[in-house]
Amino acid sequence: MQYQSTRGAAPRLSFAEILLEGLAPDGGLYLPASYPQWTPVQLRRMQSMDYADLAFEVLLPFVEPMPAEVLRALLRQTYTAQAFGSDAIIRLQRLDDRIGLLGVSQGPTLAFKDMAMQLLGRLFEHALAAGDAELNILGATSGDTGSAAEYAMRGRRGIRVFMLSPFGRMSPFQTAQMYSLDEPNIHNIAVQDVFDTCQDMVKAVSADLAFKRRWRIGTINSINWARVAAQVVYYFAGYLRSVRDVGEPLDVTVPSGNFGNILAAHLARGMGLPLRRLVLATNENDVLDEFLRSGVYRPRATAQTHHTSSPSMDISKASNFERYVFDMLGRDAARTRALFEDELAQRGFFDLSADPAFARMREGMVSGSSDHATRLRTIRETWQGSGVIIDPHTADGVAVARRHLEPGVPMLVVETALPAKFEATIQEAIGRSPERPRAAHDIERKPQRFVVMKPDVEALKTYIAEHC
Repeated sequence: MQYQSTRGAAPRLSFAEILLEGLAPDGGLYLPASYPQWTPVQLRRMQSMDYADLAFEVLLPFVEPMPAEVLRALLRQTYTAQAFGSDAIIRLQRLDDRIGLLGVSQGPTLAFKDMAMQLLGRLFEHALAAGDAELNILGATSGDTGSAAEYAMRGRRGIRVFMLSPFGRMSPFQTAQMYSLDEPNIHNIAVQDVFDTCQDMVKAVSADLAFKRRWRIGTINSINWARVAAQVVYYFAGYLRSVRDVGEPLDVTVPSGNFGNILAAHLARGMGLPLRRLVLATNENDVLDEFLRSGVYRPRATAQTHHTSSPSMDISKASNFERYVFDMLGRDAARTRALFEDELAQRGFFDLSADPAFARMREGMVSGSSDHATRLRTIRETWQGSGVIIDPHTADGVAVARRHLEPGVPMLVVETALPAKFEATIQEAIGRSPERPRAAHDIERKPQRFVVMKPDVEALKTYIAEHC
């Protein structure tokens, strides 16, 4: 398997060569040169597999020439009942007779990000040990990526994590979960700005190739291809465990901020998984919803990015969106580069409304947005109707899913986190606090270790150099 950049000016590389990378040298994002395909016969055979074996089938074509026995061992070590609460790894729940919930938040940090991060920690450590090397992981988080990455990487040999987060914009639980870690290889940096600025700082450091190479900078955000690939697996598992026979229709709704989660669903469908429609759900920061309705992609400035009660989606610049646009433009790297390097940089937006690619996008993906009142009502109605408490981001997904139901087609909503991470909003919605895992009972009382930094790329580089 060879990987190419969405902007077409970087050499094709193997999985081993891109695993520890973030952006390609030309500023683009890596994608496989082609997607492996599964037939209905193969998918039916996969229905009886446990999660680790299913992951092996899905991921093996992406990681070759890694030895199959190495991948299988890493997957067996990752997807365990001890780490994810049960042998099933994922869970399926009915919210009503038409909407189901794909539970992927049973991991160590109670968020869907664990499904990929726990595997990436092992992949990174394996790769570094083979070359007796070190890696400094630089990432940005709006809430859940940071803790999932840090819990996956803490204490791992040869790895340091430098995680940027927007100061004061995460929930108290999310903040405590990250900042209370005291492992010496974990560095939390609270940036006095919004998530998009944190993400821009990560990209700016990654774009400085001399600095990146000197300090062995890698990324853990979903701009890292391996993380997206790992997320593809639970769409296979969710579909194959939801239908009686392969080929039955199923729509999937995905709460989305940075576009990585729904990109994984798009990739799964491109590999032959018979998902029918993908439904993208946003909060008040509805840049992606606006694009899918109008064809105009217009990221918002810091001052226009809302601080909401579903904070992990308080994002206006979706970094994985470029991969989707590249695919939908027929993998035209020159056109993709022009859109993201020229039009977006010079005009602040690009318009695909008249492009045939936009019509193709709308055939396979629809969208909607939610707001605070809607998510409170959705949490309350879901609790009253099914006895299931959902977190605010999942509530955005359920609210949008209800608008896009069609007769005879079941809907699966992807859970993003457990409600314990957003206690204040749950309390406001239903008048009670959600249950917490025992290990998280007093997490906000633990000492927190972090540094506060202005949005200054040079200051970030200095900090990294001083702590390597």
